[in-house]
Amino acid sequence: MEIAFNNRLEKACNDKKTVLCLGLDVDYKKLPPSNEKELDYLERFSKNVIDCTIDLCPVYKVNLAFYERHGSRGVKWLENLMAYINKRAIVIADAKRGDIGNTSIQYARSLFSTMGFDAATISPYMGRDSILPFIEDKTKGAFVLALTSNPGAADFQFFTDGTQMLFQKVANLVTELNKINNNLGIVVGATKADMMTSLRKSSPGLSWLIPGIGAQGGDLKQSVEIGNKNGIGLINVSRGILYAGSSSQDDIRKAALSYTSKIRNYL
Repeated sequence: MEIAFNNRLEKACNDKKTVLCLGLDVDYKKLPPSNEKELDYLERFSKNVIDCTIDLCPVYKVNLAFYERHGSRGVKWLENLMAYINKRAIVIADAKRGDIGNTSIQYARSLFSTMGFDAATISPYMGRDSILPFIEDKTKGAFVLALTSNPGAADFQFFTDGTQMLFQKVANLVTELNKINNNLGIVVGATKADMMTSLRKSSPGLSWLIPGIGAQGGDLKQSVEIGNKNGIGLINVSRGILYAGSSSQDDIRKAALSYTSKIRNYL
């Protein structure tokens, strides 16, 4: 029996007793110097991160830009990393895809069938026909950009028609579409804490992907408590774990354990 993505996500988080989502946005310039070739170093480092966190992390998020910038060799590194994780955790492709239906069909096939991701981030700007191809397979999920953590979010997301802001309209559409296969969620920035409570009430059952913790200043306690009130609220951490201390496996694991412990206390 096929299990809907949101149910898969809930089980993965329950099994590991945390909602930690580790972002594998590996930047060569932020790592300790090495005599290895750049891509060899990056692949070894990313696999070491998996080794020392796989028992703690139910979810990893891979920002494709950090891999695609290396061309075909970067894509090969990504393919090797996906094979290394080998379904031991849920993996989200942070791709922010969003196009007309036919193109979205190809994007969904690329990310889900070819690359093997469990979910993807997508942009809603072109409407529901840019979302639907990503949710045809109930076992795969999509997180739709709604209320993001960056300062420029206000340029469009806070536009209002007098009754609701644009990000709320996005959340309402996603809540409606989630009734089809229970495999949708939204991206909600931790830096927008003043809007999170009302948004959570209006998006029952939706999974949340919550970036903005740590370097961007989002509050961990608020994000965990609000985000997990009536659905899963994944806490995405990247720099705070990858570059902890000297980026050794011991330092990375200590940081992952620290976040895990705090999250469990707040759940």
